[in-house]
Amino acid sequence: MHAVGLITEYNPFHNGHLHHLRLSLRQADAEVAVAVMSGHFLQRGEPALVDKWQRTAMALAAGVDVVIELPFAFACQSAPVFARGAVQCLQGIGGVESLCFGSETGDLKALSACAELLRQQQAALADGTAGQLRQGVHYAEARAALVARLSGSPRLTDLLRTPNNILAIEYLGALTDLGSSIRSLTIPRIGAGYHDREAVGCIASATGIRQRLSAGKPVDAYVPAAIAGLLKRAGEQKLFASEEFLHRLVLGQIFRGRDALRKIVQVEAGLDRRLINGALESRSWVDLVDRVKARQLTRTRVQRILCYVLNDLRPSQLHACFDGGPRYLQLLGCSERGRRFLAAGRKQRSLPLVGNFSRIYATLKRFYGPGSEALQQALTQLELDLRATRNYSLLLPGWTGGNRHRDFFEEVLRASSAAF
Repeated sequence: MHAVGLITEYNPFHNGHLHHLRLSLRQADAEVAVAVMSGHFLQRGEPALVDKWQRTAMALAAGVDVVIELPFAFACQSAPVFARGAVQCLQGIGGVESLCFGSETGDLKALSACAELLRQQQAALADGTAGQLRQGVHYAEARAALVARLSGSPRLTDLLRTPNNILAIEYLGALTDLGSSIRSLTIPRIGAGYHDREAVGCIASATGIRQRLSAGKPVDAYVPAAIAGLLKRAGEQKLFASEEFLHRLVLGQIFRGRDALRKIVQVEAGLDRRLINGALESRSWVDLVDRVKARQLTRTRVQRILCYVLNDLRPSQLHACFDGGPRYLQLLGCSERGRRFLAAGRKQRSLPLVGNFSRIYATLKRFYGPGSEALQQALTQLELDLRATRNYSLLLPGWTGGNRHRDFFEEVLRASSAAF
């Protein structure tokens, strides 16, 4: 069975994602779509609108065949780390022949040229951006300026100014660095841009859809019908992550004091004080981010750091995850066709595939061996994923109770292979 990989967040799944899914299957000449999807905290440092199981149900309803979680340590990260972790997951599944990603340009040749330039000039870019960062220039701006100088090509520079192109370039770099045999494909993004608030025809950005939901406006025109029903039910049950709850929980962590903050990933000298000063007067999550961000600290980076504060993420934990890469794959859901694909590719799989976590400790110990460094890395990844799920449950106003270790109790979601 031919399979195409997709790297996703589905926050929430919308008509643009459906377009990507269908064209990816067509371009790759594939029968199976395998999505690596961020869990409860996302690449731009935000909690997902709804939990990972609800977003999996949306993906399956739309026709995705396999949904694997991208672990927290890789999901809530800069584009290079996010991309590398996701590609490693696709490789670990086995049997995925292609990766198809959206991009603003839709020009794979240009994206590949930019990715290769970044690889060849890695040292020069690192030195050059470090100097610019010390002067307060944002990383993205510093890198784009250096690429312009090194390449002499305004077009390559322009590629680094839009979010989907940036991720596409990082996917291509990760595939090359990992020596992957997975073939790369791209399709041009259609309709509303990533940050656009207004829809274009029946295509709205995930940002625009979340804003409409927050304002109580209908989104039926911008999402598949089955997904509109899932979103409506989640809203009625108050199962959208609350920004107010997020703000209060993060404040509680910040108020533990500067000594505790200095132990958190990326909380550098001076930022601990900035976090506390911002927390003392902030009135909302957005206000807190605004008070902390600075010329050299983008909104996205501040949001990610606040997610690290919430989840008490330590440098040693992150290094353990990065050193080993993803150490297991959590299967969130699959169709019948996806189940057959996974069964057929068992011998090609290089990472343990787990459903719910009821037997995960035994599975990891058997796979990596007791006392091994790889087992310790897997257990660190597991603790961070469990922590993210527990903390996410605190953001839901409609939480009905039960054990917050949901990963141990939620079953793998199943769907027929028939989609709309």
